[in-house]
Amino acid sequence: MNDTSANELSLTGYRVLDLSRILAGPYCTMILGDQGAEVIKVERPDTGDDTRTWGPPFSGGESAYYLCCNRNKKSVVIDLKQPAGLELVRELAKVSDVLVENFTPGLTKRFGLDYETLHELNPRLVYASITAYGQDGPYRDRPGYDMVLSAVGGLMWITGERDGNPCKVGVAITDVLTGVYASSAITSALLWRERSGRGQFLDISLLDVQVSGLANIASNYLVAGKEAQRWGTAHESIVPYQVFNTMDRPIAIAVANQKLWVNFCKLVGKEDWLNDPRFESNPKRVENRETLLPLVAALFAQKTCDEWMELLVGAAIPCGPVNNMQHLFGDPQVRHRGMIAEVPHPTIGTLRLTGIPIKASETPGTIRLHPPLLGEHTAEVLAGVLDYSSDQIEELKAKGAVT
Repeated sequence: MNDTSANELSLTGYRVLDLSRILAGPYCTMILGDQGAEVIKVERPDTGDDTRTWGPPFSGGESAYYLCCNRNKKSVVIDLKQPAGLELVRELAKVSDVLVENFTPGLTKRFGLDYETLHELNPRLVYASITAYGQDGPYRDRPGYDMVLSAVGGLMWITGERDGNPCKVGVAITDVLTGVYASSAITSALLWRERSGRGQFLDISLLDVQVSGLANIASNYLVAGKEAQRWGTAHESIVPYQVFNTMDRPIAIAVANQKLWVNFCKLVGKEDWLNDPRFESNPKRVENRETLLPLVAALFAQKTCDEWMELLVGAAIPCGPVNNMQHLFGDPQVRHRGMIAEVPHPTIGTLRLTGIPIKASETPGTIRLHPPLLGEHTAEVLAGVLDYSSDQIEELKAKGAVT
């Protein structure tokens, strides 16, 4: 854990009421928690967040999936099917700065937990709703998961080998990107609240985020009408810029400009390529990729990945091994940057998590709390945040409103 005092964090003093589950919402609230916000994670009785059962692997009774995105939170079990449970959430919303939920559109209205209702109770509340398709439009009521939205949002179409089928990205990147966007939107809304004194409603959809994330691929179509296609690890507009097999494991290289091309040709002893009209410029190399790339591949097959890394790094050519998890978390740069964090956990012992990616000079994020056990902080939050007495808490337990 980072030793920085919680008082030095950028979101210290802000309270986040987290009604979300699975990945996009919890990833968002984890980012806010890393920056010092108090995050109260509301979970349903017995099962809690869906991802608690998404395994194997499990450790200490907790799924690795759940552990990846729920640090720096307090777990409170509240039954939203009980009127007393719903009232309890409204009470927490009154004293919170942010609420994050990812129910299907319209469901919070039935619960009396919609923005309009809670805004009346707390006009300063920043309310972030994360859905598959947004709060309006013809797909509004459709459910959706990352894999489905990566298909609808065009990402799957451009992912995979050139002659292969569409493929999903190896991690739920649409969810992750939505979580990052949502955390940015929330902090922006909090900044605006400092000037205006008012909260606001944030309508964040996986589809919108995924379309935005298509970047240059979307621009190619919108600007020039160019339909996208799959390129595997290759680049549509730069050659050579892809993964090649070496004698032992793959390596990625990015010869992204003419200076790098000159350096590369000299490094591999192919100065004649510099005068070859088929390869003299990047547009020509793109045009003649089917001729050039087998020649480059034959070169890389002659040495090991480490041998090529030493040569390419020495020539300042962007490159890197294609790491599996063992290689990645043994990498000296990953370790130097603190991207493996160790956190004490009540059932696991020492829990290893990925570290915090943003290195801030004045307010570096910290990991202060392990991913909570189900309902671990119910009594603590009710007593400490809402000032409930032990008798009041026992009464709520008797009603089945909390666990």
